[in-house]
Amino acid sequence: NPRLACYIYTMPKETKKKGAKTAEAKTPRFYPADDLPPAKVKMVNNPCKLRASITPGTILILLSGRFRGKRVVFLKQLDSGLLLVTGPYAVNGVPIKRVNQAYVIATSQKVDLKGVKVPAIDDAYFAREAEEKAEDDEGVFSAAKAGGSGPSEQRKTDQAALDKAMMGSIKKTEMLEAYLQAKFSLKNGDKPHEMVF
Repeated sequence: NPRLACYIYTMPKETKKKGAKTAEAKTPRFYPADDLPPAKVKMVNNPCKLRASITPGTILILLSGRFRGKRVVFLKQLDSGLLLVTGPYAVNGVPIKRVNQAYVIATSQKVDLKGVKVPAIDDAYFAREAEEKAEDDEGVFSAAKAGGSGPSEQRKTDQAALDKAMMGSIKKTEMLEAYLQAKFSLKNGDKPHEMVF
């Protein structure tokens, strides 16, 4: 009917072509393969740089762990970047141990380590020995397990020799032994950012 022909709408040809091109552009040309292994990233474990305020003999305050609040003497930095410290054990009960320098406060007080021979200690020195598994269930509740494994004889010998050498330097300075024995703590109203250690 010629009268109804004027009401029929026909889509222009140019519009149809543009729509088809847009649809083709959205479709990806290829899909990534799922069976390829992930890219390998080479991890390099470089020891962290030692703070300028921490030098051999510097007295540090521990901020975390079992001995938090105790004062210790810095001996050297290990290959892993951790700090080798000791109380000494004869003064405040802190044995030879490793600590992260992020959890210590360096003080201005120092212990003269001249003439003190630090034992040849590395990270392998602190590795735990593999425990043998018991064949029966009674091994879990045995008396040896309940007592726990204490320090080795090598550690006891090294600790005693180091304590003996350090006590001579500590006793030369007045009140230094009492300073190492005192535990660091904060009270209400204390402002750590204004303190000089």
